[in-house]
Amino acid sequence: MSKLPKIAWIGLGIMGSPMAENLIKAGYDVTGFTLEQDKLDRLAKNGGSAAASVAEAVRDADVVITMVPADPQVKAVILGEDGVLARARRGATVIDMSSITPQTSVAVAEAAAALDKDLSVLDAPVSGGEAGAIEAVLSIMVGGEQAVFDRSKPILDALGKTVILCGPHGSGQTVKAANQLIVAVNIQACAEAVVFLEKSGVDLDAALDVLAGGLAGSTVLARKKDNFKKRDFQPGFRIDLHHKDMGIVSDAARSVGAALPVGAVVANLVASLRAQGDGGLDHSALLRGVERLSGVPSQG
Repeated sequence: MSKLPKIAWIGLGIMGSPMAENLIKAGYDVTGFTLEQDKLDRLAKNGGSAAASVAEAVRDADVVITMVPADPQVKAVILGEDGVLARARRGATVIDMSSITPQTSVAVAEAAAALDKDLSVLDAPVSGGEAGAIEAVLSIMVGGEQAVFDRSKPILDALGKTVILCGPHGSGQTVKAANQLIVAVNIQACAEAVVFLEKSGVDLDAALDVLAGGLAGSTVLARKKDNFKKRDFQPGFRIDLHHKDMGIVSDAARSVGAALPVGAVVANLVASLRAQGDGGLDHSALLRGVERLSGVPSQG
């Protein structure tokens, strides 16, 4: 019998499915639940177990990991009457890897502490997109207590390459909000450069290769340059979700009195793209917005 903790995984989307599969590859017993049957079938096919409800998934789990789209889903899944906190066994650890507001993460930790069940909680949002999830090279920013982080780190190490405790409950979400600000601004800058280069008649492949080797190089450019060149906007991380995240960072920055002049502009550009029907596309589709502003017919 494996001495590794049993894991319940709630939320098997674009990120959640490959992450749960990486835990299975690392030898963990994973039971999953999501609302989509095809995702449950995929988990079972890859060695996991499918549950019919949150309660069934978490019943025997030592660690419960949630990876759902936004605050309303986290509140329903974790804080609901039949949710994780209500149904988890005594002494379980709950790791929420969704990208939500710091306030909700703090509320989850407080709700867990108020129960007489000796539950531990971490907020542990990630960065790296679908490719990072598949390759298990995510950056994982964690909020919570040191002791809980230390005993949970082997699990997180199976999912990511950079795993760092950033502070108390909610700190992981604050760092993730900053991450999403940087990523959105970076993608927008790259998109503007692509349109500028193409309208100037420069060889785009050569230009992006040389830019990637200098100070303009970034993980964003490395991960997204093929999306730009091929106009391939199949979602690795949807505009809809980045729109949500820009709302989180804008609200959080306002609450502490931090100005985001460039971030505010990019947040509006993300919102505009979403309003034009591109919310389901990858966030590299910010290129489409620049093309429209530049009078270039969209190619993707």
